Amino acid sequence: MAVLMTCECGTSYDLKDEFAGKLVKCPHCGRPARAPAASVTTAVADGDPVFDRDIFLLRQQLLKISEKYDVSDEQGNKLVFVERPAHALRNIGAAVLVIILLFVGISAIAALSDGPVGHSAAGPWIMGLGWLVVLAGSMAVGVTLSAKRHVTFYRDESKREKLLDILQEKKLQITQTYTVRDARGRRIARFGKNLLFNVIRKRWYVWGPNGELQFLAKEDSVILSLLRRLIGPLLGLLRTNFIFLPAGSEDVIGEFKRKFTILDRYVLDMSADPDQRMDRRVALALGVMLDTGERR
Repeated sequence: MAVLMTCECGTSYDLKDEFAGKLVKCPHCGRPARAPAASVTTAVADGDPVFDRDIFLLRQQLLKISEKYDVSDEQGNKLVFVERPAHALRNIGAAVLVIILLFVGISAIAALSDGPVGHSAAGPWIMGLGWLVVLAGSMAVGVTLSAKRHVTFYRDESKREKLLDILQEKKLQITQTYTVRDARGRRIARFGKNLLFNVIRKRWYVWGPNGELQFLAKEDSVILSLLRRLIGPLLGLLRTNFIFLPAGSEDVIGEFKRKFTILDRYVLDMSADPDQRMDRRVALALGVMLDTGERR
């Protein structure tokens, strides 16, 4: 059985089980990383009762730098703790460096424009090229230094036992993609969304481990989605809710809804999928991304 590794440089590669727990190097950049180790405390999700249900209640913890969620059953019993670190210091540092580079670049262009180069026949072209270099270079540095924001699902807040994780594949791309892995590092699904398509109606795609499109999550109403674009959430009255559909079908098998409360509360309801066509691990992971990935 292969174990999926994803390096900080964005490269994903498979390893055999014999490398579990060992230090390996990325085939692309050479950066060392330790492969997930098999553990007796590892949650084998297929038999884990945490995921053996149709309804999950999600509540985001407030006043936290990182995004954190408590997942409970219908009775309020906590099932899973979810965390998406913000990497605030690293990302702030990257933003400060970008501002410094922009300031230096703009100052240099201003100096050139006042000199012989700026008054030459080719001056406007050189200035235009300089602006492009400064903007593109600053953005590239910012993206390179910023951290990817992965999501990890734990048994509880002690974070001793990992159940799932979602790896952000690229830092900046029009089609954003994420890999969902079980506790042993095995790929169980892949999520994706196209930022251009999401301008009108938000859609998320779910591919299986073999790359086949299996499910789709989209906003529950075209009319409501257009109203949200025009007038905003309207103090929470126009809440962004999603429905889950099998690929190529209009049969609704699940819903992810935001409750009208002061605190952020969500309900993932998969009752319309009694045959569990959609893996509940994947459904829960998608629900979390529909909140944190859409900055709702």
